[in-house]
Amino acid sequence: MDELNPDRPIWLAEDGLTVKVIDQRKLPHRLEILELTTVDQVIEAIVEMVVRGAPLIGVTGAYGVMLAAASAEGRDGLEKEAARIRAARPTAVNLAWAVDRTLAAALKCERAGQQVAAACKEAGLIAAEEVENCRRIGIHGAGLIEQISRRKNGAAVNILTHCNAGWLACVQWGTATAPIYAAHQQGLKVHVWVDETRPLNQGARLTAWELGRRGVDHTVIVDNAGGHLMQHGLVDMVIVGTDRTTAAGDVANKIGTYLKALAARDNNVPFYVALPSSTFDWQIRDGLRRIPIEERDPDEVRYVQGLAGDHTRQVLIPPVRSPAANYAFDVTPARLVTGLITERGICRATVEEIARLFPDKARASS
Repeated sequence: MDELNPDRPIWLAEDGLTVKVIDQRKLPHRLEILELTTVDQVIEAIVEMVVRGAPLIGVTGAYGVMLAAASAEGRDGLEKEAARIRAARPTAVNLAWAVDRTLAAALKCERAGQQVAAACKEAGLIAAEEVENCRRIGIHGAGLIEQISRRKNGAAVNILTHCNAGWLACVQWGTATAPIYAAHQQGLKVHVWVDETRPLNQGARLTAWELGRRGVDHTVIVDNAGGHLMQHGLVDMVIVGTDRTTAAGDVANKIGTYLKALAARDNNVPFYVALPSSTFDWQIRDGLRRIPIEERDPDEVRYVQGLAGDHTRQVLIPPVRSPAANYAFDVTPARLVTGLITERGICRATVEEIARLFPDKARASS
């Protein structure tokens, strides 16, 4: 891995027991690599959004189990450390299943050294599977972009995104960005409207940084501009990611996604959600009632970070005594979703269509 020009947000150091990650809080103005060597550091990285995005959180949690296996005392100690990692963030379903899967692999072994090796292998497998899933999402989603391109006689396809569901969130390729990258590689003209995504500006900071590095034409917009652009025919399709999607197709994603879906429906703009099967929650169907919505530190709303000269600065926006609320996610009902782009293909957001595409997962959860 070239640390001066990384193409993944997480990787293992040569010693096999140090997890290296891009500190996404510092992007786009500074590229810093952090080393995680303890469970506490892994939990802090997840909570503080050094790493973020459902697939990446899952992979980070899996490597956290590896670090737990290297330091925990006995089976009970390892299980307790895994539980702490699992609880680091509540909304993204990938964290829990990746931790549980890696823990199960480790607990098949008796000796601590064997547990570390087993957990390391399982975490690597999870990362590789997520990369391949995202690559396939790109292939399927690029077909949708190609169809619009043909209708527009080769003119640029305007795609609106929200938050960052790129390789920074997903190890490689991304989910929402995978079709964009695949279409770009095929020579199709694409232009991306990048929602800034308040309060942490993951779109303006991270998606714009990614697209710029890949040479993809893009424009950063304020979150509330999407409806205006749709009304004037300047958006051909919306593609977003998701942190948890129910077996019935309800979608939890970064706060503000629901409003984009409403605007898309009102303006007959197709609204797609890109996700690997690891982001489905096969145990629930009612997303509005069952998906936990994380409430984060209000200071993320009150303060904004940016570059001032050669240094990053935080500045206060509202009156110093004004309280703030920080709901990190919202739920978009399945009825507003045109289709789900997965590694196995594209389907409508219904129980029947999802089960048809993933009969093995649906059977296992019934």
